[in-house]
Amino acid sequence: MISIKRIFAAIWKAWFFLNFAVTFLILYPFFFVTIKLQWLETTFKIKRIWSFCIAYFAGIIPKLIYESKSKKMPRPCVFVGNHTSYLDIVLSTFYIDHLALYMGKAELLKAPLFKTFFKGMDITVNRKSIKDSHRAFTRAGEEIDKGRSMVIYPEGTISSNGKLRSFKNGPFKLAIEKQVPIVPIVNLNNWELLQNGGFLKSNGRPGIAKTVVLEPIETKGMTEENLVDLRERVYTLI
Repeated sequence: MISIKRIFAAIWKAWFFLNFAVTFLILYPFFFVTIKLQWLETTFKIKRIWSFCIAYFAGIIPKLIYESKSKKMPRPCVFVGNHTSYLDIVLSTFYIDHLALYMGKAELLKAPLFKTFFKGMDITVNRKSIKDSHRAFTRAGEEIDKGRSMVIYPEGTISSNGKLRSFKNGPFKLAIEKQVPIVPIVNLNNWELLQNGGFLKSNGRPGIAKTVVLEPIETKGMTEENLVDLRERVYTLI
């Protein structure tokens, strides 16, 4: 028997995704034009407005906890966080203070309208293809050379129970190759607010979403020999 809690969660999630879709459609012309003209700084500012609408209209209140000395993020850098919910992406624009591009799975290219981001701005990767992974990280390196940061979730998938899975090497190798800082991000309870899973089987409710921004880790002077140590250090911190 489906509990009242699950019914409420399903109703709230329906409202969340309706809000997500409607606000996206309203802002879509602005996304389309700015991406087409490659005014990506402007696109990212519009993304912030979109994130604000999605969160607050759904009753999600972001709470940022800075363990870093400054709220100003290094530019460029690689943001690396645990991935527990779609909220991780929505709320990332609250702490990222400059243009950052996202790396996501290749299936996003099939999403109607939403694929606009991944055709003209963000980067998709087919992790089952070594060739495509190489292409994606080469492109990411080129974007960093332009002064743009990258947002990469090293688990490669969403954890439905908040438990941290093993990290892939990609983002750490990228940061070392480009000698840019890694900024570790801890999404503390997003999975409790919007859990990945079946519509009637997963959590969904308004609440305070807590995110911890850790001190950036410099990679200057590091080589590929430091890759595993860096990956494990960030894993332990998160």
